[in-house]
Parts: sequence; C-alpha cells; structure tokens
Amino acid sequence: MARLRRKACIALFLFTLFVFGTLMGLRTLKPSDGFSDPAPGVELLPMIAGKMDRRSVSRDATASPDQDRPAASDTKAVVSNSGPEGTIFYDVHIFYYTWYGNPDMDGKYIHWDHILVPHWDPKIASSYPRGRHMPPEDIGSSFYPELNPYSSRDPDVLDSHMEQIGASAAGVLVLSWYPPGLADDNGEPAEDLVPAVLDAAYRHNLKVAFHIQPYRGRNDQSVHDNIKYIIDRYGDHGAFYKFTSSTGKSLPLFYIYDSYLTPPESWSEFLTPTGSHSVRGSAYDAIFIALIVEERHKHDILAGGFDGMYTYFASNGFSFGSSHQNWKTIKAFCDGNNLLFIPSVGPGYIDTSIRPWNNHNMRNRVNGRYYETALQAALNARPDVVAITSFNEWHEGTQIERATPKKTVTRVYLDYQPHGPDHYLELTRRWAEQFNKEKEQWLM
Repeated sequence: MARLRRKACIALFLFTLFVFGTLMGLRTLKPSDGFSDPAPGVELLPMIAGKMDRRSVSRDATASPDQDRPAASDTKAVVSNSGPEGTIFYDVHIFYYTWYGNPDMDGKYIHWDHILVPHWDPKIASSYPRGRHMPPEDIGSSFYPELNPYSSRDPDVLDSHMEQIGASAAGVLVLSWYPPGLADDNGEPAEDLVPAVLDAAYRHNLKVAFHIQPYRGRNDQSVHDNIKYIIDRYGDHGAFYKFTSSTGKSLPLFYIYDSYLTPPESWSEFLTPTGSHSVRGSAYDAIFIALIVEERHKHDILAGGFDGMYTYFASNGFSFGSSHQNWKTIKAFCDGNNLLFIPSVGPGYIDTSIRPWNNHNMRNRVNGRYYETALQAALNARPDVVAITSFNEWHEGTQIERATPKKTVTRVYLDYQPHGPDHYLELTRRWAEQFNKEKEQWLM
C-alpha cells in the first residue's frame, strides 16, 4: 500500500512538473513574425499619447446595387464594407494609374514603351544608354504584368484591377488625374476614362479619390477650376469618395502631387477662409492633402491652408517625408495643428528600367519583408489613413498588381517568386485587417 502511495505521489509530482514546464515554455514564445510586432529593421516607435485625432475616416455608404444609376448616398458613413472580394476598408487608399495603352485598344503602345530618361548632368548622362523600350518583349518596367502590356481602356483590364484591389482590402483607389486634353510627358490624355473607372469601382464597392498631377501652368486658380470640374462632373457618382470628419461633415478628398511647386501664399488664396478665391464653406469645399518631401514643407503646408499631408514615395530614406523614422515627428506636428497625416508605403522601389542612373534609390522587396517593415512603421504612427504606393506604377517597381515571371532573349524580369502573383495583394489585406483592429484599440 505504501509503495502504491509512493508511486502515486511520484506520478503527481511529474505531472505537476510537466504542467509547470509547459506553462513556462508558452510564456517564453514570441508572437508570430506577423502583424503585432514590427518587422525586422524597424524600431518600436513610441505611440503618440494624448487626445484622439480630431478627424475620423469614413465614406458614404455604398448605394444599393439595384439602383439604375450609381448615385451618391447621404446615409450614415461607414469605415468598411463588404465587396465581392470580401471586406474592404476605406481608410486604406491605393494610388492607381490609367496611362497605359497597347495596339489592340489604342493603336500603339503607351507608357510601356517609356523612354530612358537622361540624367540632368550631361557628364553622367553620357555613361548611360538612351532610347525607348520596344514592347511587348521589352517594356519600361523591371517586372512584367500578368495581364501583359495592357491598355487602361480595356474594360476587362479595369474589371480585373478592381477585383485585385478588392482582394487587397484597399477601399479607395486614388486616381492619377490630369485635366482634359493634358497628360504627362510620356503619355496621352486619359480624363475621358474617369467614368469607366468610377463605374468599375462601383461594381466592386470601391471608392475613387483624385490625385491631381502637376501640369504646365498649374497654380492655385487652375486647381480651383479643376476641383469645380471634378465635383460638378463626378460628385454625384456612387463611387465618388468622401471623407467624413468626427463632426459628421462629409467632403471630397483630393491629393495634390508636388504641391510644393506652388508657394504657400498662393495656396492660401484658395484654401484659407479669407483667401481671394477661397473654396472654404462653398459647394466645392474639400479635404486637400499636400505632398511632404522636405521637412520645411510641413510649415508651408500648414500656411497654405491644406488639411493634411502624405508622403507618396516608396523608397525609405529618399526624402524626409518618405523616411519611416520621421513619421512619428510628422504625425505629432499634424496632431498639433489639426491636420491629417497619411503615410505612404510601398513593396519596394526600382526605376532603373526608365532611369538607369538611379540605382542608389532602389529598395529590394526581400520577398515582402520591405513592405511589411513599411506597413508596421505606418501603423506605429497611428494614422487615420494609410496609402499604398502603388497598385500599378510599373515604371518605378512599386506595383502590387499581379506580376508574372518572364525571360526574353535580352531581358530577365523580376517577379514575386518564391511566392505567387497574389503575394502583395494578400499581404496588403492582412495588414489592412490588422490596421483596423489596432485602430479599434486606439479609440478605446
């Protein structure tokens, strides 16, 4: 009997020791290398304490698919919605370009045949090749699109793009925009494509904001005219994006690229209540987001009457604004001046297919780790909105659109292997979901 009790005591002791050891082992496990801890290379930025940001992100509720015309809705705004590809978030924006063309739709290649841009220093320029790409085998990108060198006018391409954006969980595509008849130096006018983009976005419960590009003669007055044109023409469309503040006021949101090219004194005539042609309080009032490149630009943006700032560039360290280590400082400045801060993150950067001399600004994707590093840095700053650079800027290698491996006689293109073509869409969705989970905690 004593021997039986002794065996029972030993068994009980061993069982207790096993349970204790298991519990201690679980406590020492690190969280998965995913979305609650920073990716390698990112320091933990202290969370900004104090009051909650005075603005909140939302959008107009999507109109019923049964409506004959996709009209804007005045119902209560929401932060997310269910699209055909799953939940999408309207506080995740993604930059989108419609400047591509091919012979089937446009009679020729547009942008895929991009020139090799010469360096501004003739001595440096002489060391690099000149000329133009020759699609379809040779395109102005270091990656090759799964859809091949497509036309932005192809309805099937537009629908595929909206499906991919929906799969990424980004809810707002930020459309690169030039006024009618104008285009970038390597493209052709595409303003007539806006209705097709809006309609395609609407079918996928996505929203469209506008990214006003620099053009010859752009100034505060011409941008005022552009805003009137866009709102008058597209403001009632069901896919037209509006930002809703914490006070419940719903306004269109515009990104102004290279805003620093116009002095703040001129912008203030347009964007402050006392300006000579102020938009404030009018039917054309909106949320205007300026580009911060240099540190001094944050003061110019404030003086110009803008409502916030974004960083755009996907190359960490390229500029003050695009450097992850500065995002906490920029966010604190914005919080102190009632401005929105929208950090822009990208999966990598390589533009040597069109700027062969710019290798020093290349940022390797590292199979997605660079992207996750940027996304974690953005979340650490506790922004209201995160912008993705980009869905399809193929020239600068910032795209998350599906790419495919390709090798020709003269070129070997980069690709997303060992992952599949959806890798960056999937990463974006996972981080978008994490972003919104963390926002709920910030607001508690």
